Amino acid sequence: MKWRQVKKGGACFLAFILLILSVQLVKTSSEHDPYKILGVGRSASQTEIKRAYKNLAKEWHPDKNKDPKAEEMFIKVSKSYEILSNEERRSNFDRYGQMDENQPFGQSQHQGFRGFHNSFYFDESFFHFPRSRDFADSKYLLHHAQFNSDVLPDSHKRPYLIKVTSEWCFACIHIEPVWKETVQELEPLGVGIGIVDLGYERRLANQLGAHRAPSIIGLVNGRVTFFHQAVVREHLRQFIENLLPQRLVEKITDDNYLAYLDNWHAENKPSVVLFDQVPVVPLLYKLTAFAFRDYVRFGYVDQGDTHNTRLLRQFNINTYAPTMLLFKEDTEKPVDIIQARGMKRQIMDEFVSNNKFLQVPRLVNQQLFDELCPVKQFHRRRKYCVLLITGEEQAFLPGNKAFLDFASANKKEVLRFAYVYQRQQQPLCLIKNIFRGQCASVVILERRSQAGKVLYRSVSGGWNGSEEDKYRLHEQLELLQKDPTYLSSDTTLPELNNEMAPMFLIQWMNAAYDYILQIYDDLLYSNWREMMPILSLIFSALFILFGTVIIQAFSEPGETKPRKPKPKEQPQAEEDASSRKDFVEVTELTDITYTSNLVKLRPGHINVVLVLTNASKTALLRKFAKEVFSFSGTQTLHFSFLNADKHRHWMPSLLRSATDVMQSEGHSDEDEESSDYTGHVLALNGYKKYFCLFRPVFTGDDPNDSSSETSRGSSRATSIEVHHKLDRLGLWMERLMEGTLPRLRVPAWPALEETINNSSTES
Repeated sequence: MKWRQVKKGGACFLAFILLILSVQLVKTSSEHDPYKILGVGRSASQTEIKRAYKNLAKEWHPDKNKDPKAEEMFIKVSKSYEILSNEERRSNFDRYGQMDENQPFGQSQHQGFRGFHNSFYFDESFFHFPRSRDFADSKYLLHHAQFNSDVLPDSHKRPYLIKVTSEWCFACIHIEPVWKETVQELEPLGVGIGIVDLGYERRLANQLGAHRAPSIIGLVNGRVTFFHQAVVREHLRQFIENLLPQRLVEKITDDNYLAYLDNWHAENKPSVVLFDQVPVVPLLYKLTAFAFRDYVRFGYVDQGDTHNTRLLRQFNINTYAPTMLLFKEDTEKPVDIIQARGMKRQIMDEFVSNNKFLQVPRLVNQQLFDELCPVKQFHRRRKYCVLLITGEEQAFLPGNKAFLDFASANKKEVLRFAYVYQRQQQPLCLIKNIFRGQCASVVILERRSQAGKVLYRSVSGGWNGSEEDKYRLHEQLELLQKDPTYLSSDTTLPELNNEMAPMFLIQWMNAAYDYILQIYDDLLYSNWREMMPILSLIFSALFILFGTVIIQAFSEPGETKPRKPKPKEQPQAEEDASSRKDFVEVTELTDITYTSNLVKLRPGHINVVLVLTNASKTALLRKFAKEVFSFSGTQTLHFSFLNADKHRHWMPSLLRSATDVMQSEGHSDEDEESSDYTGHVLALNGYKKYFCLFRPVFTGDDPNDSSSETSRGSSRATSIEVHHKLDRLGLWMERLMEGTLPRLRVPAWPALEETINNSSTES
């Protein structure tokens, strides 16, 4: 009897425990339901989910809401939106209640128990155990998309210190005090901080190569480096300092300061010099130098060194507080000075960013050109670039110095002064009639589009630095500010050459050094999981190499002799390869395809037609396909060619019908009949009855060479001459896509059959 009562009491107690677990399970599942957290239904659209997330994020943001539960609620809202905004994760949750993409299907992440026979499993929230993640670190949490879109590009301006952690990581709890102290010290200096949770961001952890917690990672220039020392604040600080490039800051003394300041011309950068009393360069200064290394040169002077007395005396440096001097073209007098005992990162950034460029910098790449002369966005933000096109020879130095003096005396917000070397920047020669031998020229230009379209006006008379030249330039700048339409000419500039780009051999050596350094680091710390692909590649290469040697060693001598190719088949193969249109499909305009490809072409579609002859067909088609290949993906463009030997009267008939253009250019019918149209390209809009015309431009032939002139129907034209006829066709296609080409209207398209009949009658 007593045994039955005990058994009955035990069953009641077990039922009571199961009831509590069931209630807790229902409560936990409802608390972690992303639909209920965001307050949307299961059939809600992405627009509704996004709108609900924005409203809740504003409401529960810890900076705006002082509720103690605001941080926890903000994390729940962010995690819910992360699940529902991804269709795959949302589908997994709808089917299985799955919230973590790495968890096996059919198992809920917050499931309270796994079955009676598999023993009990309690969720951590049931007993409210402390979690290893501190909610104060929620602003440092990194997600996969955010890391690739924000952190990776930003690592080229500042280093990042990333901690990899997870829930129930007891080792993470031990390093937490040191981590917090390090963050409080390094973050004000400009070091980026990040935290990756292995449980929630397994994909990001795999990308970083972190497979255990805790791990600490350094990220600079997109390169990942693991921290392998004891987690001490001094070690972490030194770890960040070692990640930075070695020669960011140059030590300045009395012996080398003149050479350092005079080097502005070669590097095309201003110079910053910091005076301080510590013998080692401060980390704050190194981080500032890393952020602005592409714009400014940085030097450091130890005030306590006895070899710097002349330097301190010349610039009258106060030894009681750190001092920063910024020099530009004038090496004897700094253009800006800052002195403060508590030097902060914000003060340094503002000081350097306001002086990123010289008074008159040299345009050495397209990025510098974009920053100095930005594209006009609004009328009030219009910027004019006053550009001196000069040379590197000694004869140009007086004129360059006079241009610098003029720019220093005419500092205005709307004007930017710069200069280029004509020999280094040949693309600027597209601006015609500017550079004349030993006489430099000045151009005033305004950029209108990212594609390179500019409005410009050249200053007449050239530039030699005389007072008359300065007065003439000042007068034209005054007229420009009164009347923006003063810039009457327009052109399209290609991208500038990058004069500062390292040689290919140097780039290859730097990449090889980083690769070898990474392999050494992996071998030193036995990171075999990341090393397996590299080792597999090395062993595969060795196996193939030795296998080939062994096969050649044991093979018979007769088998190693190469077979001679058949002499008759090789030319035929080369001819087939040369006659193929490898890049884009081009059809011929005949009496069959003429109506469908032109006359009845669908609205909005354009047919780009190349005019050629039998002699120039192979060379022109190959060049034409390469030039228009980048535009072949456009659905509204079609590409064809017209044989002028078969239809030699079609082009004159077409041009004769555009009466307004023919009268303005002064062409007669006889001239059109006798002209050579080989290499002409037409963009034909069959529906609106207009066309745009490209005429061949010879950029590589000698103008005095009479052999380069090709008559109509001549079969003696060399492949080199025909090849040059389609130079700059790519620029013409860009203007066609922009809609800036002139359009020639025609009342009706000439019939192709009539041109055939006329041709046969005359012959």
